[in-house]
Amino acid sequence: MAEIPYLVKDLALILMVAGIVTLIFKRLKQPLVLGYIVAGFLVSPHMPYTMSVMDETDIQTWADIGVIFTLFSLGLDFSFKKIVKMGALPIIACIVIVFSMMMLGISVGHSFGWGRMDCIFLGGMLAMSSTTIIYKAFDDMGLRQQKFASMVMSVLILEDILAIVMMVMLSAIAGGNNPDGEQMFASVLRIGFFLVLWFIVGIFAIPLFLRSVRKFINGETLLIVSLGLCCGMAVLSTKVGFSSAFGAFVMGSILAETIEAEKIIKLVEPVKNLFGAIFFVSVGMLVDPNILVEYAVPILALVAAILIGQATLGTFGFMLGGESLKSAMRCGFSMAQIGEFSFIIASLGLSLGVISNFLYPVVVAVSVITTFLTPYMIRLAQPSYQLMEKHLPSKFINILNHFAMSRPSTQQQSKWKSLIRQMAINTVAYSILSAAAIAMMFTFVLPLMRNMLPGWNLHWYANAITGLLTIVIISPFLRAIVMKKNHSPEWKRLWVESSINRIPLLFTVFVRYVIALGFIFYIINYLSRFTNALMVCIGAVIVLLMLGSRRIKKRSIVMERLFLHNLRSRDIAAQVNGEKRPLYEGHLLDRDIHISEIEVPEDSIWCGKSLKELHLRQRFGIDMSSIRRGSQRLNIPNGDTVIFPGDKLQIIGNDDQVHKFAQALTTELAPEDLEIEKREMKLRQLIISGGSEFLGKTLEESGIRNKYNCMVVGLEEGQENLTHILPSRVFEKGDIIWLVGEEADLQKIQEKS
Repeated sequence: MAEIPYLVKDLALILMVAGIVTLIFKRLKQPLVLGYIVAGFLVSPHMPYTMSVMDETDIQTWADIGVIFTLFSLGLDFSFKKIVKMGALPIIACIVIVFSMMMLGISVGHSFGWGRMDCIFLGGMLAMSSTTIIYKAFDDMGLRQQKFASMVMSVLILEDILAIVMMVMLSAIAGGNNPDGEQMFASVLRIGFFLVLWFIVGIFAIPLFLRSVRKFINGETLLIVSLGLCCGMAVLSTKVGFSSAFGAFVMGSILAETIEAEKIIKLVEPVKNLFGAIFFVSVGMLVDPNILVEYAVPILALVAAILIGQATLGTFGFMLGGESLKSAMRCGFSMAQIGEFSFIIASLGLSLGVISNFLYPVVVAVSVITTFLTPYMIRLAQPSYQLMEKHLPSKFINILNHFAMSRPSTQQQSKWKSLIRQMAINTVAYSILSAAAIAMMFTFVLPLMRNMLPGWNLHWYANAITGLLTIVIISPFLRAIVMKKNHSPEWKRLWVESSINRIPLLFTVFVRYVIALGFIFYIINYLSRFTNALMVCIGAVIVLLMLGSRRIKKRSIVMERLFLHNLRSRDIAAQVNGEKRPLYEGHLLDRDIHISEIEVPEDSIWCGKSLKELHLRQRFGIDMSSIRRGSQRLNIPNGDTVIFPGDKLQIIGNDDQVHKFAQALTTELAPEDLEIEKREMKLRQLIISGGSEFLGKTLEESGIRNKYNCMVVGLEEGQENLTHILPSRVFEKGDIIWLVGEEADLQKIQEKS
């Protein structure tokens, strides 16, 4: 028999050890991520008392795949529309926290005399709180439904986005000898260009593709297609100079806007869990006990920097974002740990060869310690606030607590501001599409045309054909740059309100016309040797023809409507299926009152009872606004509505009421059957004897069902099939009946026969 490859042996060792360790950590109610890290330490060469992985190179390859799928899953949970709906408050808090913690990490690294790149990467690691660990802690402590937890999760989503951008930036910094401000700005522009390009093209093309093949797709094919798109975008990302993880995240965020997003999330989760486990095991394999002992002081210093830094700087960031002091402290204290993204950033630094080997195990140790302390930090927020309340002037506390409430929830923007913002977004998006189309045509089509039409004379024909095709392709984009928003409500009101507004409005058209002309000028200049004046004249005429063409106008409108339809497809499906949250959610007057959705456990003792029987308002003070059951939504349920397992109850109440309701729902469960093995159902033959208790009785009178909890399947009369027994049939001596029931019940019936 052929020898098993080392890769399979190593994988078997990793998964077996990881399985045992994670069962222990599950028993101890600790995050599984820590279990994977401990398992990695146990199978590493640094642990001489256990078996070790033989080929670490192959394991690292699997770990890289784990990073790709982890970020792909993260992208599936992300939505650009969520960021827009969040408003400015989480964005302000996120930027303040990330910048402050990054500077703190760099300062701590410099204080120990570490190298420049070590300090920069350390700052990036300390700035990233762990979404997985915080979510798990909130879930275990029953806080996930509280309002401050939703604010923390919003900031964590934004932190994940900044982490992706930070990885690209750190790669750019690591690749340059001494990057200056101009290079950094160019890197940011490059990231923005490709991010917008891929998102727009992806939203336009991928939902269209999935819609066309929807009737052929089942779970298996959807998994393969989605993972194929993920890996394809990861490869494309590396080709243009970004990391594969960045591409995987972008593809996940694109698929998050499709109707199939929920199915893809469920299908991809086992794959993500497998490769993610291997990644975290590989993290643990890099932990060297000697380094931990040598760098014990820096580890403790970094732990203190995270705990104190997030407790103070995090609280300050949330207060700037609009939270009251009490809520801001609960938010800031909750984020006092580092996790998965810190490991990914550390892996990036090692793969680029720009950070020292000691930094990885140091960060892992810091993460393990801060993770264990996370629940205690969350609980510490309330006593810390009460302590501050005692020692600070009450007037000052009241000002801080009501600072956020004094801010209006929405700010009325001026018509000019709204119009300029819309025009800017429109111009940037269509300019990126135009630039990408030109680059594609000049990179691929132009050389092809020149090969097809060789020779000096035909060379000009190749250029002319390519130029015309390029202009035809980008014409809808250029027209949209110039004409879009010229008939919007803001434009019309500004035009009518005052004649003074008309010159600035016309100037915005002129500026956008010049931008469109610039693209045409570039194409002609690249493909011809005309004079500048002639090229400007030709470009001006071409743009005017575009603006007057009804066909181009129709193409532009159709493309934009298709894009918006694809972007809203998931929301449309949610509305049709009754899954979209109500519009009044963000307009509740009392700050403490909010909407939460809680799922009914399968073994809840509430199942089968009506709302009238449960007395939810009297017990908890909450109101039930709706019940989501499968694809249906029961709005404003009455007292006769019955609760079913798996129902998603949408309730309205404050943090305390919601917490008590969620705690009762998740704890009032039917007791677990500890002797379930004895409940096995069996099929047994029973012969009615002369002394049987059932002799002369009908099936209904016998009590076989009601008294003995068994069921008569049929009567054996020598035929191939059993004869069905009517309830009025009288049992006679010698009847052979077949019964189904539990062993103990069947035994009781046997004794009576």
